[in-house]
Amino acid sequence: QVQLVESGGGLVQPGGSLRLSCAASGRIFRIYAMGWYRQAPGKQRELVARITSGGITDYVAPVKGRFTISRDNANNTVYLQMNTLKPEDTAVYYCNADVALKPTPGRYVYWGHGTQVTVSS
Repeated sequence: QVQLVESGGGLVQPGGSLRLSCAASGRIFRIYAMGWYRQAPGKQRELVARITSGGITDYVAPVKGRFTISRDNANNTVYLQMNTLKPEDTAVYYCNADVALKPTPGRYVYWGHGTQVTVSS
């Protein structure tokens, strides 16, 4: 029904930057909030940042001032600009989206398959 595809992950040295993208496609009528989560080895998946359809953003404390979430509503895409990366940012990063469907009404949260971010020297 709806597919989310992340891109932009990779290996970066501490202090470096990466930009993640997540494009949604399918039976989309409207996308409400979109978000980025991450899951490090041996840990639970955690919220990193989220953004409403109106552009209101929210970040968890460890990434405030370093990460910026943004979205392109016309292209159903959400971005995560990550600066001053630290080894503890290493994780698989997932995007999600709260989507209203068409033509049959329905509203569901969808997840991407994830993209690996590794911060290491």
